[in-house]
This record gives sequence, C-alpha cells and structure tokens, in this order.
Amino acid sequence: MINPGSLANLRVIDASRVLGGPYAGQILADHGADVVKLEPPAGDETRGWGPPFLGDAASYFLGLNRNKRGIAVDLSQEMGRELLLALLEDADVLIENFKTGTMERWGLGQDELARRFPRLVHCRVSGFGADGPMGGLPGYDAAIQALCGIMSVNGEAGGQPLRVGLPVVDMVTGLNATIGILMALSERATSGKGQFVETSLYDCGVSLLHPHLPNYYLSGRVAGPSGNAHPNICPYDTFATGTEPIFLAVGNDRQFATLCAMIGRPDLPQDARFASNSQRNIHRDALKAALEAALSAFDCAGLSDRLIKAGVPCGAVRSIDQVIADPHTIHREMVVDIGEYRGTGSPIKLSRTPASYRRAPPGFAQHTGEVMAERALDPDSYREVLPGLDPEQNAARKA
Repeated sequence: MINPGSLANLRVIDASRVLGGPYAGQILADHGADVVKLEPPAGDETRGWGPPFLGDAASYFLGLNRNKRGIAVDLSQEMGRELLLALLEDADVLIENFKTGTMERWGLGQDELARRFPRLVHCRVSGFGADGPMGGLPGYDAAIQALCGIMSVNGEAGGQPLRVGLPVVDMVTGLNATIGILMALSERATSGKGQFVETSLYDCGVSLLHPHLPNYYLSGRVAGPSGNAHPNICPYDTFATGTEPIFLAVGNDRQFATLCAMIGRPDLPQDARFASNSQRNIHRDALKAALEAALSAFDCAGLSDRLIKAGVPCGAVRSIDQVIADPHTIHREMVVDIGEYRGTGSPIKLSRTPASYRRAPPGFAQHTGEVMAERALDPDSYREVLPGLDPEQNAARKA
C-alpha cells in the first residue's frame, strides 16, 4: 500500500506553467497533495520543448508534472474563470504565474481571492515581483542569471561570463515557493487564515549569490569568473590526475593533511604558505602546481574512492549517464519509473511519510471528467471553456 504522504489532506490547483510553479506543485504532489494541473487551451508550452517526447509531452514537461491530474480551462472567458472559482471552493493552495496584473484584470486578484476564500494560500511566481522599477516585467531563467550577477561569477577565470548549465534560478524559485506555501499553511493552522505568497526569479537569483555578496559587503571587491575554484576555500577546485580530473573540496586543515599524506606529500602542511586556509588562498597557484605534480601518479577513480572514505570530500568529474548508473543513485531512490515514464526522485526523505510516485505526468486534459465529477460539476455546462474535453479537440490541438 502506498503511503499517503505528509501532505495527503492538501488540495492544490496548479495553474502555473514552465518551471518554477510546476516544480513547486510537483514537490507538493510527491508528498501526497492532490494537485490538479490547470493548463491553458494551447497547453503548458513546455509540452513542446523537445525532443525527446513521450506521447504528447516533451521531457521538459515530464520532469516537472508528476503525480498531478490534468485539466485544461480557457480562463480568458468568463465561464472559464467561474470554473476556476468553483475549483477553488475546496482548495487549500493556488499556484499561478500569470503575467502581473492578469488575475487582477480578471477580477481575481489577491484581495478578491482572499475575500472569497479566506483560508486559501495563493502563491504567485513571477519574474520581478509586482512592484519596484522592474515590477511586472517578464523574466526567464537565463536572463535573470545575467541580470542578477550569476553569470558574472560563472565561467573560466579571465573568460566571458557564462550561464549555469541548468535552470538554477527557476528551480530555487520553485523551492522557495514551496517553502513559502508550507510556512503559510503552518501559520493558517493557528490563525485560520490563508495569505498571499510571492516568489520572484529576480529575488531568488540575488539570494543565490553566496559567498560573493558577503565578500563584497566586507571587501568592496567585485568577483568575476573563477573557473571551478572557490573564492574563499583552498584547495577547492578541479585538479588533473594521471587519468581523469578530480574535484577536491578541502574545507579544513585536517582534511588537507589527510589529502597530502595520501598522495605522498605529507610535508605540504608544514610549509608556511600552506599551513592554513587563508595562506593557501594567497598561494593557491603554487599549491595547485604542487598537488597536480603529486596527483599525476594516481588514477582518478581509485584515488577519489580512497580519499572520500578517509574523510576528504572529493569526486571524480562524471557525466550524466554515469550518475544515473551509480549504485548510490539507485539506492537513494533518485530514479523513478512509472510505466514508460522515468523521472528524478524527491530529495526530501521523511521517515514515516516518504514521497510516493503514484501518477506519471498527465496527458493534456486527461483528468477533466474525473476532476469535474468529484466536485459535482457538469462538464457539458462548461464545454466551451474545456479544450480537450472531446478526443477530436485533443487531436486538433496536437496537429
């Protein structure tokens, strides 16, 4: 029997698209929430962000919408908005990322929703928030990485700023949205009232600038790209070995002494240039040369295994396929299979109420009839705002 999960009594309407909002919805769904994915008539645009595809959905969509039931509603029509209000009657959470002002223009702004549904937690994900000089403007992950300074500290030393190779801003925005929702639900248990939760890509991008902002606050020095090296810790970088590169993440003097002993250079910690982290930082180029000279005698895989077991944080630089094939990845249940669907497991491990994987991501409008019947709503009464209700409509949309 599948554990119902820690959020089993939670009902969520996820009217968001793309990444941040849907990721938050999937986190809640993995832990038992009943999440209804509400898509526009054309579908969430990430359904088309492929190849590869499985059925009508690209891998991008599949990675963010597990454990949800799917319907489609045309909210541009008044009847569609009436249906949304009907769906919110028994909902705990609404997640949306409509362009700022859209909900207000529809008469469904935060004040109106709070009046109608005083216990509702209304979460909005946006590019820049609703106010301020850039309030209401659109934002996508890579553009935010550029604007908030992430690109400026990423890339090879002396090279051009570089986008982080995954949508880190979108994902942390989804995480913060989830945290905000859970905070609001916790407070609701005391006050009986919901509230508005806002997370913006810009705010979340700025929040990621650690340790670069704390360094700047104290020193006034503007950081630039530094490759794989850490601005505050040394040795904390990629190093050449006799085979593949290894990443060493040495955070204290004890780990440094262990590393040096295991690669045949126990004398290095006695050198005044390398006796402390602050000195190693000053003399990092000389230290890297000394370490790589010693590391050239070792095979990366064997050495990294011995080092980490001895307490020295490190890792071989691996490819995606190697990560998925790793026995530890499998043991930690980080690969999920539901029929033809394969996804990435939840990193949140709870002892009594773990995550569960009950549904593959929904096909377009797959659960319209089911969701309407649960709420005693007649689909025929809303047919004109329910694209995908008929198989013929689905076929036309795909074409």
